[in-house]
Amino acid sequence: MAKQRLHVCIDRVVTAGTHPAGAMAERALKELRADDIAPAGAGRGAARLRMAVNLLKKWPNGMELKCRFLDGSAKQKKRVEEQAHLWEQFANMTFRFVQGGAAEIRISFAADPGSWSALGTDALNAGFFPVHEPTMNFGWLEDDTADEEYRRVVVHEFGHALGAIHEHQSPKVKLQWNEDEVYRTFSGPPNFWSKEEIDHNVLQRYSLDHFNATEFDPKSIMLYHFPPELFLSGQGTPNNTDLSEKDKAFIGTMYPRGK
Repeated sequence: MAKQRLHVCIDRVVTAGTHPAGAMAERALKELRADDIAPAGAGRGAARLRMAVNLLKKWPNGMELKCRFLDGSAKQKKRVEEQAHLWEQFANMTFRFVQGGAAEIRISFAADPGSWSALGTDALNAGFFPVHEPTMNFGWLEDDTADEEYRRVVVHEFGHALGAIHEHQSPKVKLQWNEDEVYRTFSGPPNFWSKEEIDHNVLQRYSLDHFNATEFDPKSIMLYHFPPELFLSGQGTPNNTDLSEKDKAFIGTMYPRGK
């Protein structure tokens, strides 16, 4: 039986300015500079959160983020918008979809075959995300893609847009990877990643210096499914398609109502 191809969020490692998603990922994994943007409410004294978030990439609480589609069919657009609004039930943030003009979140279905998003306020950095190019991409979502897959991917990417990182790269994660199998799997189709790309996308953890995080949440929407053979324990991660209870609590702490 052929193995299922893994559709995971892409953080590409490329030269800065060549590809916006890759530049964002490369920057997020480096030491943050003293002159990085620090929005209101983001500080070392903030409450500990339930999934890992880069505090320096947090939007001001209560902000309305404009979202604009750069391409895609009417059906693709409608389905993405429906899923994106799920975060608003738990966060004091609003996604307003506009037809034209400036927008913090710019969405494509055709930038490349992958799925990715700018991390929080990185979307404002025109050096990495030129104003006429996407800050988010849904490369494998089609008109007829299953509802569950739309929810899994769209809610995940809009989690990144709010500042959340991958759960498997949380500073507190204790996953024991079978590294030989990880390299073999992701160096083949559909990813064809180099060793450096695999390290950045899968194996490396973010520094605890710049993130607030509690223990690993195996039910988080920010965790992608990885099969058993990628772990020394022989136990894979679940295929999460919904916000976990910890996700809901986390985003409410990050963007609290009434403040």
